[in-house]
Amino acid sequence: MIGRPLLLLSTAVVLTTAAAAQTSRHVLKGDSIAVYNLVGELRVEPGSGSDVVVDVQRGGADAAKLEIQAGPLHGRETLRIIYPDDVIVMPEWGRGWNTTLRVRDDGTFGDDGGRGRGWRSGGREVRITGRARNGLAAFADLRVAVPAGKTVSVNLGVGKAFVSNVDGNIRVSVASADVAADRTRGTLRIGTGSGNVDLRTASGDVKLETGSGDITVSGAQGTRLELSTGSGNVTVTDGKATRFDIETGSGDIDATGAAGDELSFSTGSGNVHVAVTATFTSLQIETGSGDVTLRVPPTLGAQVDLDTGSGDIDLGGLTLQVRRIERDHVTGTLGDGKGRLSVETGSGNVRLERL
Repeated sequence: MIGRPLLLLSTAVVLTTAAAAQTSRHVLKGDSIAVYNLVGELRVEPGSGSDVVVDVQRGGADAAKLEIQAGPLHGRETLRIIYPDDVIVMPEWGRGWNTTLRVRDDGTFGDDGGRGRGWRSGGREVRITGRARNGLAAFADLRVAVPAGKTVSVNLGVGKAFVSNVDGNIRVSVASADVAADRTRGTLRIGTGSGNVDLRTASGDVKLETGSGDITVSGAQGTRLELSTGSGNVTVTDGKATRFDIETGSGDIDATGAAGDELSFSTGSGNVHVAVTATFTSLQIETGSGDVTLRVPPTLGAQVDLDTGSGDIDLGGLTLQVRRIERDHVTGTLGDGKGRLSVETGSGNVRLERL
C-alpha cells in the first residue's frame, strides 16, 4: 500500500518536468523584430516594458526535436523555430491539410505579405500535411507580446493567427491560415496565401490581402484602407479612410457605411454593393461581370459616368443633369458636380439609389 502512492508521485514529477521543458520565454530587444514559425497557433498581443517577449509552447510527439534560434538577421532581431525535416505531419488537424513552401536554412520564409514569390523562393521545400504517415510530428504555439510603437513582422506557415489590441507597425504573413484581428492601432499589414481575414475595429493604415479567401472588416478608420483578394468576397461595415481601395479577382464586394476622399471598388467577376455616407473627391466602381448598386447621400455632387456593356441603368429617382443618355451609357452632373463618380460593368445592371 505504501509503495504504490510513491510510484504515482514519482511519475507525476517526471511528467511535470517533461512538460516544462517544452515551454520557453524569449526576450527580443530592438525596435524591429521578426518571428518565424512553420506550424501552430500564433497570438500577437499587447506587451509592457520596452522589449518584445515571445512565449513558445512546443507540442506533438516530436516536439523535443524543434530548435529555437534567436539573434540578429538582416538588420533586425529575430526568433526562428527550426523544423529538422522536409515533411511535417499534423494528422489531428485533419487529412485536408497539404501546404508546401520553401524554407531557408536559417528558418526564415515568406516575408512578402503572403502572395508573392517569397513562399516559393530560396531554401528547401517543406510540406506540411495531414495525409502522410511519416514525417516530423511537431508544432509550436507562439504568444508574441508587443509594446506600443514597435515594428514587428510575424510569419506563419500553417495554423491560426490572432492579433488583438496592439499599437505599432505590425505585419502578419501566413502561407495557409485564417487571421483574425481586433482593436489594432497604427500600421497593420496582413497577408495570407490561402485563408480568411477578419478585422474588427482598427485605426491607422490598414492593408489586408489574401490569395484565396474572404475579407471581412468592421469599424476601420484611418489614412488608408486597402483590401485585396484573388478569389473571395469582401465585406466592409463602417469603413472610413482618406484612401479606400477594395479589389477582388473573383467575388462580391459589399461595403456599407463607407466614407473617404478617394474610393475604388473593383472585381473581375462579382456583384458590387456600396453605400457611401459622405461626399467624396472621386469614386470608381468596376466589375467585369456583375450588377452594381450604389447608394449615395442626398447632398452628393459629382460628375457622373455610368457605363454597362450589357445591362440596364437605373437612376433610382436621382435628379441628374444629363449630357448623354443611352440604355447602356449615361453621363451628367449630380448636384454641384464637385466630385467624380464612375461606374463600369462589362455585363450587368447599374442602379443608383438615395440613402
